[in-house]
Amino acid sequence: MSLIGALFSGVSGLSSNSQAMNIIGDNISNLNTVGFKGSKAVFGDLFTTILANGAVTSQLGRGTMLLGSLQSFSQGAFESTTNALDLGIDGSGFFIVNNGAGNFYTRAGQFRQNEDGLVESITGEILQGFEFTAGVLGTTLGDIDLAGVQSAPVPTTEFTLGANLDAAALSGITFNSPVSIFNSVGDEIVMNIQFTKVVPPTLASTTEWDYVASNPIGKGVVGAGGMGTLVFDTSGVLIGVNGGGVTDVTINIDYSAASPPAASQALIWDLADLTGVATNGRMTGFAAASNTNSVVQDGFGTGVLTGLAVNFEGIISGLFNNGQSEDLFQVALADFLSPTGLIRTGQNLFAESGSSGQPVIGLAQTGGFGSVLGSTLELSNVDLAQEFVTLIVTQQAFQASARIITTTDDMLTETVNLTR
Repeated sequence: MSLIGALFSGVSGLSSNSQAMNIIGDNISNLNTVGFKGSKAVFGDLFTTILANGAVTSQLGRGTMLLGSLQSFSQGAFESTTNALDLGIDGSGFFIVNNGAGNFYTRAGQFRQNEDGLVESITGEILQGFEFTAGVLGTTLGDIDLAGVQSAPVPTTEFTLGANLDAAALSGITFNSPVSIFNSVGDEIVMNIQFTKVVPPTLASTTEWDYVASNPIGKGVVGAGGMGTLVFDTSGVLIGVNGGGVTDVTINIDYSAASPPAASQALIWDLADLTGVATNGRMTGFAAASNTNSVVQDGFGTGVLTGLAVNFEGIISGLFNNGQSEDLFQVALADFLSPTGLIRTGQNLFAESGSSGQPVIGLAQTGGFGSVLGSTLELSNVDLAQEFVTLIVTQQAFQASARIITTTDDMLTETVNLTR
């Protein structure tokens, strides 16, 4: 009976170590798999018999068995890429993806925008997150969909013109300063401000320029505030606007008959400093050639999406050709009470199970979740050197188990030969 038990022990060693070798092979073969988490074989002993001989009790085992594999969710190394939607998690959490049948979880962050504008994995699952609406983050988990995303226009409300009007210019000399502005539908319009030298000035020891603002034909009619006078002192400093002190000017524009029509616009021409009673120094009246050196305005037209950026919080921002950026979505993360209880389903995906517990869904850098790294991939956490060490140990255990079988066979043969 003892020799037969030894055979069973040897066979169990062959079986369990061959299965362990399969786990090692799986780890090594996935060395270059993005987001892969390696596993370790867990062995247990087989116990079958208790022999009682008076006061002495013997417990006889029958070898070993593979209890299972224990997955390691330790952090993998990172690799930088040029794709903004390549995402890595530094710390705890899993990306949530949906294949139409349900949610799955992954650390493999190789995402891209498909032909429908959806952000999907290499295998076609859609990345899940929360959408921003008018700058406010929603609370409904859903597909990250970038189709048709554009930046809405913002009409100009204020502009600052930096220009010098030549104090030595003769009477009637004109100078034009074009100012690009945007209306409510995003139409860019070049409003022209024409300055005309007034000689003699209304006030002695000053220089005076009249101004008239106008829009191109069919692009709105400039109304109140579009005409006035600027007065400079002998140092070329602006001291008066429209017969009074230095104040900002409001220029009203009517777009009701424009093509395309737009909402009326009240443009503030920023001439005064923060006190509202002195010049901000942008308009000058020096004895130098008239010139426009700067135009700054706060509007912009409609923007087309040209790029993406992802920050540590997993916020996906759109970069638009109008120079604006806008928060679009925030990537959702999930975590589990027992990640080792997750079920591997292939294609770098995990499914929840009774052992893993229900997913806790949240956002990066909150509630114990890690950070999301854009243009970065988390590599496999397999340690090749350690795997080779484990492989050698497993090979030796397999060979030893085989030697148990051959040695036991020799002993059984000798036992049979005793009867001859």
